[in-house]
Amino acid sequence: MSRTGEAVDIRAAAAADHDAVAALNRAAFGGEDEVGIVQRLRRDDLVAVELVAVRAEAIIGYILFSWLPTVVDGRAVKTLALAPMAVRPGAQKRGIGGRLMAALDGARGAGAEAVIVLGHPGYYPRFGFSAALASKLASPFSGEAFMALELVPGALAGQAGAVTYPPAFGL
Repeated sequence: MSRTGEAVDIRAAAAADHDAVAALNRAAFGGEDEVGIVQRLRRDDLVAVELVAVRAEAIIGYILFSWLPTVVDGRAVKTLALAPMAVRPGAQKRGIGGRLMAALDGARGAGAEAVIVLGHPGYYPRFGFSAALASKLASPFSGEAFMALELVPGALAGQAGAVTYPPAFGL
């Protein structure tokens, strides 16, 4: 249930959901960028965990974790990028995003040691994400919106590292 008492189910995304997920991402982000990223990540077989939130048979939330090459002090770290996460406008601020973040358990189950997100610095820290932890990682991104979470304690420990976003991200 969401905070408003509406029944919301979280389940693995299926191929039959692709059009609805694209429509949700367009509505949530106001454009095609995230739609293209998701399509390319699927095409390139980089998806590790992909979930939808469903209410009354309509997809109202979505989260995707994809493999993100990461190295710290010359050591490969099994890392996932969290991108995108979306909740349909009008259904936001009802706990659906928090329910989707339970996908972190799926990320652990996929063998990930860490997760990287470029997201709202007022939202993701409640789930353990830290800009300080990500600050030593060379990336196209920086600042307080670029955050990391260790799923395995010490996974990102070291002096310096780098993440290499796959071409699917269009960077």
